[in-house]
Amino acid sequence: RYMILDKFKLDRKVAIVTGGARGLGQAMALALAQAGADIAIVDVIDMQETVGQIENLGRRCFAIEADLADQAGVEKIISRTRQELGSVDILLNDAGIIRRAPFVEFSEKDWDDVMDVNLKATFFLSQAAAKVFIEQKRGGKIINIASMLSYQGGILVSSYTASRSAILGITRSMANELAPHGINVN
Repeated sequence: RYMILDKFKLDRKVAIVTGGARGLGQAMALALAQAGADIAIVDVIDMQETVGQIENLGRRCFAIEADLADQAGVEKIISRTRQELGSVDILLNDAGIIRRAPFVEFSEKDWDDVMDVNLKATFFLSQAAAKVFIEQKRGGKIINIASMLSYQGGILVSSYTASRSAILGITRSMANELAPHGINVN
């Protein structure tokens, strides 16, 4: 008997999920695992709850502690995932931080901290994953999480709004450039 969910099976796929310890990242990591993917969870907080839930689904999962503000972690994330799970097929960029302050008082440090995690890390982790996808010659998926604040603007969250708005732009750019390699970016 054929079921529509068969179209969404991710058996033998490997996904990296940033910000997967809690919230939306955790829920998306669990959904990918329920569809059959093995998962590498990336976060700076305890990830054992998520790892346990994914392993209880019969999927392989391991945690990578990495501060996405430090670009040195990008290569570690990709290489450890390939070492532990054999490949990389999906990258889900969910990790993000927010700082709140009035526009006229917003500090350069808060601006830079948010941009480094929310935008710069997404860009360079996507770049590293795309290189692997191209090398593997079987395409791949990159999923970037933006925010409703990309459309609404928000109050007291200048850098968060800017970073998530920029995610929309780089997602479109990556989709255009990577499509010939069979890489789907949303």
